[in-house]
Amino acid sequence: MMPVYGSQRSLILMEEELDSPNSCRERRRRRIEMRRKLASDHRNTKKLPPADINENSEPSPAYGSMSVVGRAREMEDEISVKMNFCRPKINGYRPVHFFAVFDGHGGHQVSALCKENMHVIVEQELMRVKLMAEGLTGGELEEVWRKAINRSFERMDDMALTLCQCDGVEKFRVCRYHPQLSMVGSTAVVVLLTQEYIIVGNCGDSRAVLCRNGQAVPLSVDQKPDREDERARIEALGGRILFSGNGARVEGILAMTRAIGDRFLKQVVTSEPEYIFMKREAEDVSLILGSDGLWDVLSSELSCEVVHKCQQENLNSDLMAVHDGGPLYTTMAAAILVRFAMGRRSTDNISVIVVDLKG
Repeated sequence: MMPVYGSQRSLILMEEELDSPNSCRERRRRRIEMRRKLASDHRNTKKLPPADINENSEPSPAYGSMSVVGRAREMEDEISVKMNFCRPKINGYRPVHFFAVFDGHGGHQVSALCKENMHVIVEQELMRVKLMAEGLTGGELEEVWRKAINRSFERMDDMALTLCQCDGVEKFRVCRYHPQLSMVGSTAVVVLLTQEYIIVGNCGDSRAVLCRNGQAVPLSVDQKPDREDERARIEALGGRILFSGNGARVEGILAMTRAIGDRFLKQVVTSEPEYIFMKREAEDVSLILGSDGLWDVLSSELSCEVVHKCQQENLNSDLMAVHDGGPLYTTMAAAILVRFAMGRRSTDNISVIVVDLKG
C-alpha cells in the first residue's frame, strides 16, 4: 500500500513492511507482554479485601416484594433492596444486604429521595469504619453499627430538608419554603442483614418483623402519637398531640412522631431512628418489612403465619419453585399479604418485602 507521508501511522506501516516476518512477530510479542503487565499493574492498584475472603462463600438471601397503590389516591411508598451492597471492614469484608421500605406522606418526593440515596449514604458510613469486629466486645460492636445507622438517617434527613423542585438557584429560597414541600416526609425502616446479625433502624410507623420458629419477633415499634414515651417527648419539646376522628396526630397533622423530612414540624418530629441489633439464630425463618398499609389491618402474628404456611407449602411441593433467583414462597407470601390487606379494606398504599433466612 502507498503510505501518506507526514502521518505517524504511515511511518509505522513503512517500518513493518520493510521488516522481516521474524522481526514483526517479536515486536508483537513485546507489545502483548507490555499490555499484560500494564493490566496486571492496574489490577494490583485496586483496593481488595484479604485474599482469604471468598466472594462466593455467602449466597445472597432470596426475597420477594410487592408494592401497590391500593385505595390511596397516589403512590407514595418506595421499596429498596440492594444485595451485597457493601463489604465493610467492620463485617470482616463480608457482604451486607440492604432492605428498606419508605412510606411517604404529603407527596412522593421524600420517599423517592430515600430510595435513591439511603443505601448510598449507609454504604459510605459503613465503609468509613476502620475497626474489625474481632477486636470489639458485643456492646462495642453494636455501638459502632448504631452510630453508622444514626449518621445515615441524619444525613438523609438533611437532604430531605433541602428538597427543592425549582429550576434555578434564583428560586431556591422560594421553592425550599413552599408550604407543600414543608409538609412532605417519609417513614424509613431499614434492615441490614449479615451472616451473623440483623441490624434495624426505624423511623416512623413502617415495621420490620422476624419470623422465628413460628413466632413473630418485633424488630421495630411503631412510633405513633399514642405511645406514652413518644407523647412525652413531643410535649417536652413544646409540641402537642391532638385527637380527632382519625386518631392521635402531632399538632393534629402527622400520624407518626418520627419521620424523615416534614420541615414544618421538624422542631418536634425527629428523624433519629430507634435501633435493634440482633444475633441471628438457627430458628430464624424469614423477615417481613412493610408499610402501615399492611400493618393497619394485619397483625405481625398473622403475617408471620401466612409466610410460614407459604414456606411449608413450597417445601412440601415437588416444585421447590424458584422465581427471580429465589424461592417462590417469598414472592407468593408478599402477594398474599398484599391481597389480605386489600381484602381487609386497607385505605393506604401497601408495600411488603419478605426475606428468606434459611437459604
